[in-house]
Amino acid sequence: METRELYEKYLITSMVPGFEPIEVEEASGTQLVDRGGRSYLDCFSGIAVTNAGHGHPEIVGAAKAQMEKLVHCGTYVYYNPRAGELAMRLAEVTPGRLQKSFFGSSGAEAIEGALRLAKHYTGKTEVIALTQSFHGRTNATLSITGNSGRKQGGGPYLPGVAFAPAPYFYRCPFGSKTEEECGDRAANFLDEVIRYQTSGDVAVFVAEPLLGEGGMITPPANYFPLVKEVLESHDILFLCDEVQSGFGRTGKLFAIEHSGIEPDILAMAKGIANGFPLSAFIARPEIGDAFTVGSHLSTFGGNPVSCAAALANLGVLVDHRLPQNAAERGAQLRAGLEKIQANNPLLGDVRGKGLMIGIELVGDSEKTPAPAAAARVRELCREAGVLVGVGGSFGNVVRLQPPIVIGEDECAQVLDVLSSAFEDVARSV
Repeated sequence: METRELYEKYLITSMVPGFEPIEVEEASGTQLVDRGGRSYLDCFSGIAVTNAGHGHPEIVGAAKAQMEKLVHCGTYVYYNPRAGELAMRLAEVTPGRLQKSFFGSSGAEAIEGALRLAKHYTGKTEVIALTQSFHGRTNATLSITGNSGRKQGGGPYLPGVAFAPAPYFYRCPFGSKTEEECGDRAANFLDEVIRYQTSGDVAVFVAEPLLGEGGMITPPANYFPLVKEVLESHDILFLCDEVQSGFGRTGKLFAIEHSGIEPDILAMAKGIANGFPLSAFIARPEIGDAFTVGSHLSTFGGNPVSCAAALANLGVLVDHRLPQNAAERGAQLRAGLEKIQANNPLLGDVRGKGLMIGIELVGDSEKTPAPAAAARVRELCREAGVLVGVGGSFGNVVRLQPPIVIGEDECAQVLDVLSSAFEDVARSV
């Protein structure tokens, strides 16, 4: 049977709107190769996972060496040296006083565990999240996801969750004229949410430093510093969701570093091990010690092979200055996209940090979302040998998240392909 036939007969895929018609056979660096031998420049990285590039030899080598020694032992039953080493390394590279980690296997598992830890530490039960947000597909993480499209058919959801408006300047709910004003009003409205939408028993505020699935929504620079002030005035913890934005993607090792503030808990996954399944949340030591016997566990969390890969991955990111490359190549792409935007009204907004970039497509001056245009751009790019993503709350945001090893010439290729695709689609709108 062909792979597509196997998918149709044996995999549950009815919830997926449509697959890219590519059977991936192998990959290296920034390139995916299909079964027919055609190469594609990958600007989606398996949904922002292979930050250090597909099949990086140092990371694969570390995983192979670990597999020959030990594949699994149960990190929370026996002492696993690689888990201890990785936890120490994460304490060294994460911002502020974050020190104690818990390992899981997926981003949703990290977020859910972090919520549980926050509740144990504070003795409180309520959570505040953002509209437009996405935190996973388990019941708890969908409960704190502020995107109705991701939540359909999964309720009822957990009580005790309130939502504050996302700092989405392009579609600012306050009608702000400047980014600073939007950031100020969105942050201060959090105080209103705490006072009037909760019972005053809020344990934690959870937010992505750059809202990925929401459409690469990039908060104004003043937003998180102001939010931190509000949270501290109410004795509420800040859980930073770096599942998609971490590990060099935005030009810093962690995106929250752009704001200069320190989260109380930070969750991570995706790029942590460059494709090997692993996640973690890390907290200040006094928060991390709040779990008691029986509070939490993970059978596969901290798998030795994934931890070995993650250690090697951090070495690659730091030694090869990949966050800096993300910043430089991201600036190149943003500058090129802004030139295209100046001559093409289809591009309503270009935003992001580093190599986490969103291009919001609109049908008119009223900012009417253009999801069909985004889908067509994705199709045209694929036909030209470049793979991009599409997302956002309205399905109208073209997503660029290539491996952060991408080079200058490859970025120029991406811009050429996108420019042609935008031009073709604009003519047909």
